[in-house]
Formats: sequence, C-alpha cells, structure tokens
Amino acid sequence: MKEFALPIRFGVATSGSLIAYFLVLALFDLHTNVFFSLFNGVITGFGIYEAIKYFRLSEKHAFNYGKGFTAGIVTGFIATILFTLFFAVYSTEINPEFLRQLADTWFKSFKDFEAIVFFTVAIMGFATTLVLTLSFMQLFKTPRSSKKKTA
Repeated sequence: MKEFALPIRFGVATSGSLIAYFLVLALFDLHTNVFFSLFNGVITGFGIYEAIKYFRLSEKHAFNYGKGFTAGIVTGFIATILFTLFFAVYSTEINPEFLRQLADTWFKSFKDFEAIVFFTVAIMGFATTLVLTLSFMQLFKTPRSSKKKTA
C-alpha cells in the first residue's frame, strides 16, 4: 500500500486541478464549450508525469518500468474517477441545467444524453491516462546494459 501513496496523492491533486479548471470555465460560462476540455489532457499529463518522476526519485535503484507504469496508471485513474464523480454531482445537483445547455449547444437530441456524457468523461480520462503513461515511461525507463558480442 505504501507504494501507492504517492500516486494516490498525485491523483487527488490532479483531480483537484481538473475540478478547479472546470469551475473557472464555469465562472466565465465557457464550460459548455467542449474544446476547452482538451486542456484536461495537459493537466492530467502533467500530474502523471510528475507522479512518475517523483516515484522514480523515491524508488531510486528499485524503480523499473512496471512500477513507473503502475504509478502513472494509478495517478490517472484516481484523477479520472474523482473528476467524473465531481462532474456527475455538478451536472445533476449543483447545475442541473448544465447538461441541457451542453446538449443544446452540440447535439440535436437530449435523450439518454446524461449517461453518455458521464461515460464519455470517464473513457476520455482513462484513455488519456493510458496513452500518456505509456508515452512518459519512454522518458523514464532505464536503458538496459548493452553487451557487445565478440566474434
């Protein structure tokens, strides 16, 4: 459990950043523009990158690809789950008209829109987490020692 403490902390911090970004957009009535959600990938990516980096520093020589990958995945999944829960509470309890505004702006029908939006938010977060973790681990993996063959 101790090896998950750092990724969980970074996941909570990343979700806090995602929530703060969303609320700032809502303050300026820009939260219904789906193109602003592209910046969520930047926020999530930064959180995953920093989690892997600090995890590598704390593990030192015990760090390997699997541990770094796990740290990135845990960070991103925690952030995604917490942000999706916030998004569900926001759009059903805090601002129930939000989904209607979003549907009116971008879609022709509202039927079953709520479930599709929550599913999409979660899947986008999980996919972003997987892709970014795989990408960042290319930066953090340790090179294998190359053995020269003698003829």
